[in-house]
Amino acid sequence: MVPDRHGSGDQSMTIKLPLSLTVCALTLGACTTIDRDEAPRVLARAALADANGRSVGSAKIEQTGLIVHLKATVEGLSPGEHGIHLHTAGKCEAPSFATAGGHLNPSAHQHGTLNAAGPHLGDLPNIAVSASGTGSLDVPLKGSSAEVLAQVLDADGTAVVVHAGPDDYKTDPAGNSGGRIACGVLVSEAR
Repeated sequence: MVPDRHGSGDQSMTIKLPLSLTVCALTLGACTTIDRDEAPRVLARAALADANGRSVGSAKIEQTGLIVHLKATVEGLSPGEHGIHLHTAGKCEAPSFATAGGHLNPSAHQHGTLNAAGPHLGDLPNIAVSASGTGSLDVPLKGSSAEVLAQVLDADGTAVVVHAGPDDYKTDPAGNSGGRIACGVLVSEAR
């Protein structure tokens, strides 16, 4: 029991504080549970193809709660790490995929997460491909879904490009990741 200023006991003080803390904790816990249990919503998809037009995987931009992710799966690629990036134009003309343009870079940063002047919005971690030729990547993208979609689904679109070698995360403009071996155009899943 906590005495009030007049020396008498005031039990309401001892009850109110723990009750308030309990209500706050339950409210915060409920919010976390709602976000965690929310079903992912696909915002855009891309079918990845190699220079011969053969399907080698897919990519999608997905939102769960407040987080926007790029998820990609590949198959039939050479084992090892491969650079994978978002490119400025939604065009994938084989065999070089040069029509996809450079990395998506609306903020005019240099390339790479290890570059003090980087990274581009299009810079992603390498995708690791196993000995069986398969790999997957799940990476959060910086920004809200509205911000990301405004950049990705702009007038000329965006391509997901897989490179022959690993990205070194620092060499401007493209991470020294070699030629473009697969490409897919992101298409809105607007409902």
